[in-house]
Amino acid sequence: MDAALFLIDFILHVDRHLAEFVAAYGPWVYALLFLIVFVETGLVVMPFLPGDSLLFVTGALAGAGLIDIQLVIVLLLVAAITGDQVNFTIGSRVGQKVWTWEQSRWFNRRAFEQAHDFYERHGGVTIIIARFMPFIRTFAPFVAGVAAMDRRRFTLYNVVGALIWVVGLTLAGYWFGNMEWVQRNLSKIIWALIIIPGLIAIFGAWRARRAG
Repeated sequence: MDAALFLIDFILHVDRHLAEFVAAYGPWVYALLFLIVFVETGLVVMPFLPGDSLLFVTGALAGAGLIDIQLVIVLLLVAAITGDQVNFTIGSRVGQKVWTWEQSRWFNRRAFEQAHDFYERHGGVTIIIARFMPFIRTFAPFVAGVAAMDRRRFTLYNVVGALIWVVGLTLAGYWFGNMEWVQRNLSKIIWALIIIPGLIAIFGAWRARRAG
């Protein structure tokens, strides 16, 4: 299986892959989870990594006693906050040069423009809302940096958004992820966590364009 196919399979079956990783490597799963969340939020070249579904499944694994819920929440909070801070810093240093960049393997211009439209419409609150939106989540801090948002104001939104996103979804998985009905329908829930926020992000960008 090549890298692209493995990534797709990992995103769609994150529950199975994480459980297998815990069984094979034990505590190294904490490093893996930290890395995934940090890279997804911190690097604009990786907006396709799992986010919402990863947090939910992580909580479910903690609910099953496979990992420590308090430790994983702290680690993921640090990853989410520092990832956004790094992304913001990159955006602030790149500045207006980003508008000359073309669509490429390493830069999703469409996702950048959607995040920019969303930011123009909702301002700093975008940093909080975007936590629950694939692709927008990765580009929102970058866009805020490009737009020269005040760092202290950005940091406040960053921390609040990370707390709601990480704690909310991880505890939802912890409390409900091992219920029989959830386990039977987990693949559908993962699909919903991927598709529904994505559709909301697209709709928000479309409305912002019409309003502009």
